[in-house]
Amino acid sequence: MATARSVHSSDQALASDLRTLLGDEAVLAGTAPYLTDASENSGVSGDACAVALPASTDEVSRLLAWSDAHEVVIVPRGGGTGLAGGAVPFDGAVVLSLERMRAIRSFTPELWRINVEAGLRTAELHRLARESGLLFGPDPGAAEQSQIGGNIATNAGGPHAFKYGVTGSAVSGLEAVLPSGEVISVGGPIRKDVAGYDLRSLLVGSEGTLAVITAAWLKLVPAPEIVLPVVALYDDPRGGCAAVERVIGSGLAVAALDYLDNRSIELGGRGFPGGLPAAGGFMVLAEADGSDAEARRLAEELVAALTEDATWIWTPHTRGEVDALWRWRDGVSMVIDGYLGGKLSEDIVVPLDRLAEAIEETIVIGARHSLEACSWGHAGDGNLHSTLLIAGNDPHQRERASEAADELFALAVRLGGSVSGEHGLGWVKRGQLERQWSPAALELHDAIKRAFDPKNLLNPGKKLARIPH
Repeated sequence: MATARSVHSSDQALASDLRTLLGDEAVLAGTAPYLTDASENSGVSGDACAVALPASTDEVSRLLAWSDAHEVVIVPRGGGTGLAGGAVPFDGAVVLSLERMRAIRSFTPELWRINVEAGLRTAELHRLARESGLLFGPDPGAAEQSQIGGNIATNAGGPHAFKYGVTGSAVSGLEAVLPSGEVISVGGPIRKDVAGYDLRSLLVGSEGTLAVITAAWLKLVPAPEIVLPVVALYDDPRGGCAAVERVIGSGLAVAALDYLDNRSIELGGRGFPGGLPAAGGFMVLAEADGSDAEARRLAEELVAALTEDATWIWTPHTRGEVDALWRWRDGVSMVIDGYLGGKLSEDIVVPLDRLAEAIEETIVIGARHSLEACSWGHAGDGNLHSTLLIAGNDPHQRERASEAADELFALAVRLGGSVSGEHGLGWVKRGQLERQWSPAALELHDAIKRAFDPKNLLNPGKKLARIPH
């Protein structure tokens, strides 16, 4: 695959070209806020020669056509909340931020659908749906900062993906701009489409390496009348994971099924609404939702399934208690990050019946590298956020954490899982697909990139199935 040249011409001259192309308001003077994403703890930081903020699909098209003609690298960016370095620019690239493209193009609540531009923030979409009695099911973290285009580009998950699916499951159509500047639309305001190869699904999760997503048709569902969480504590991961398997084996269609291990509870439990018992080795956080009668029946069955071997059960009932519980859960990662001043968190995924083994082995791997480790995540999906705690920016600990992360990837594959459950490959995990895919599958992955981006101008070096030698 051809490699695009780095931009060696004057940044000032290039920025001038961009202003002529897009207008003064569409080109930023400084690039600093756009050189990292949420993977900064992994030591990932880049450099850019300019930041462009197009306000329309036409402007994105013009920018990519110009990039194609001048062989300038483009790095698409949403809200910058990604954890794999996918939006970090390198080698003097031009960052293409979608933040000004926030329009609601169409909203038909009675048909449960909405068409939005890529820069719309996740929290705003949730609010719009809720005000019409609807729900946008996917709920990845950092909703106030993350953008729909970025969520689609990474196929972001979240706690309620257990019932409602990851972001891609809510996408019925996409508008995107190819590296050549051509605009394509696949799918649309329809619920079924098997007319051709599934290009829509191919663009979902492509991490800005195939095209720039500019707008999406999204499927909504009726909002549940009530949500009823249940929190249970167990002595250890084996007991907790057995409870998770009972919930699933009982056929209970719960909305969320999360967990926290012992160290995560110790570090993040202080803000738990109402407090936690002193001894809590493993937490399962589940949620029933639906109509009032349906949710209450499901919650009773959920409590029955979780009670066996549980040392403590809590069922919040008021809206305030429920909201406080999820605010606490959303903040766990940040609290743990602040314990030593840094962390390296990987999102491996394993078959559900190997989850307890992966949770326990995370601790062992951390200890082998003289690092504290913990995990939390989406138990029902077998998705762990296996986390290594780092003292601030200590380069030696970061290096050991990177070595430990490599063992975590090997663990996931050995247990029949994957190196990424919801964060993608980005820059941090480039080349890791070699662990789990056959040579033929790897070649198909590479061929898709070549077909979309033959000049390798769009987010090069990201989502690589294998690193060229």
